[in-house]
Amino acid sequence: MNIILIGAPGAGKGTQARFLEEKYGMIQLSTGDMLRAAVKNEEPLGLEAKSIMAEGKLVPDALMVGLIKTRIAKPDCAKGFILDGFPRTVPQAEALDAMLKELGKKLDAVVEIKVDDAALVERVSGRFTCAKCGAGYHDTFKPLKQAGVCDSCGSAEFSRRNDDNAETMKSRLKAFNDQTAPILPYYKAKGLLKSVDGMADMQKVTAAIEEVLRV
Repeated sequence: MNIILIGAPGAGKGTQARFLEEKYGMIQLSTGDMLRAAVKNEEPLGLEAKSIMAEGKLVPDALMVGLIKTRIAKPDCAKGFILDGFPRTVPQAEALDAMLKELGKKLDAVVEIKVDDAALVERVSGRFTCAKCGAGYHDTFKPLKQAGVCDSCGSAEFSRRNDDNAETMKSRLKAFNDQTAPILPYYKAKGLLKSVDGMADMQKVTAAIEEVLRV
């Protein structure tokens, strides 16, 4: 099964993608994770994208299409993939269709996780992760059980993404609403779009996604 998860930054796409990956054996392809790794490793793509991402803007198509095409063609995606963060625009969606056709693959569903913009700003602004094991936390919604100590591994080192702040988040939401939201009618016209309520708790969102994938 090949699917796309669509939702504004902070909607929970990454969390739901990991669950689906574990349950169904699909491979999660998060362009955000790929780009952050490229930045960290100071790869050419990462250096070019670094300033763009820091401002909360969308990375140009030319930097993404080749990366995604190469990744989809790898053997571990043969049983299915979950695209998280791509496509972001109608031209990218069209390029993805052409790419999949060339590779002999197709999309089975496009799942939209719908959330409230104001709630997203609050949700994203308080996020932080354990620098050792990667466990995720939030100042309000998922605080540490013991201040300064990771619940999972006991580490005292944590990190916050530079773009996880209210000002940058508002910029990212505007970019999403202006540029990415128009791809929803594109996939609706193809009969692939499924929508779930992303404001529910995590388990209910997961159950809703499983339900629409069974239809």
